[in-house]
Amino acid sequence: MKPLRKAVLPVAGLGTRFLPATKATAKEMLPVVDKPLIQYAIEEARAAGIEQFCLITGRGKTAIVEHFDVAYELEATLRARGKTEALAMLEGTRIEPGALVTVRQQEPLGLGHAIWCARAFIDEDPFAILLPDDLILSDTPCVAQLAEAYRQTGGNVVAVQEVPREEISRYGILATGETHGNLIEVRGLVEKPPPEKAPSALAIIGRYVLLPEVIGHLARFERGAGGEVQLTDAMARLIGHSPFHGLRFEGRRFDCGDKAGFLEAQIAFALKRPDLAPQVRAFLRRYC
Repeated sequence: MKPLRKAVLPVAGLGTRFLPATKATAKEMLPVVDKPLIQYAIEEARAAGIEQFCLITGRGKTAIVEHFDVAYELEATLRARGKTEALAMLEGTRIEPGALVTVRQQEPLGLGHAIWCARAFIDEDPFAILLPDDLILSDTPCVAQLAEAYRQTGGNVVAVQEVPREEISRYGILATGETHGNLIEVRGLVEKPPPEKAPSALAIIGRYVLLPEVIGHLARFERGAGGEVQLTDAMARLIGHSPFHGLRFEGRRFDCGDKAGFLEAQIAFALKRPDLAPQVRAFLRRYC
C-alpha cells in the first residue's frame, strides 16, 4: 500500500454565488477571519502528511498561486520593522519549491473532469481531494482522519455526513453496507438523486482519498447529472474492485460556497480564537 502524499484541490469555479465580491477575486481567496479558504485546505492536507499539491485552476485564479509564493518585498519590510508576529503569520503560506503545481481546467465540465485534468500529477499514487468551499472545524483535521482510515482499509475513503432530506439532491449519496465504528461500507453511489429515490441520507462532502484507478473511469468522459463529468459516477465503478468506505468524520463542516454557511464559519472560527472570542461574544449579544 502506497503512502498518501498527494492532494488535488479543484479551484476553477467562478464563485457566482458571491458576486460581486468574486468578480475580480477568486472565491477561494475569501478570508475566514484572517486566512483565505485555500490556506485552510492546504494546512489541513499538510497536517495529514501531504507533501505535494496540485491546484486545478481557471482564468483569473493567479492570486491563489501568488498567495503561496515568497513575498520578498513584504517580508523584508516586516523584518526591517521588527514585525516578527506578522512574519510568523506568513509561514503557513510557504510551500516547498517544486511541491505545488497548477493545471488549467479550460472548460467547466464538472468535478470529475477537473480531477481528470490532474492525471499526470496523480500518476499511479493514491491522492486526497479537498474542496476548499467545505471548511471543517475539528480537533483532528478531516484529511488526517481519512488518511488513517486509508491506512486501515487500503482503499477509497470519502467523508460523509447525514444531510436534511430537502438537501439530498445537492450531493452524492451512499448506498450503505456494514458499519464498523465510524467506517461504513459503500455498496453504491448516486449523484444528486431526488429525495424519494435516494438510498440513504448519507452525503459525501468535500474530502476524499481515492486510488488512482478512478482516473481510467473519468477518462471515458461520460456525462452524468447536470450534463457534467461526475466524480461520483467514476467512484461508483470502483466499488467491488477495491475497498470503499464512507467515514463519519469528527468535526463540524461549514458550506462556505453558501453565504449563510460562510458567515457562520466566520463566527465559529472566531470563537475558537482566544484573541477574538471575547469581542465576538460581546457584539453577538448586541445583535442577538
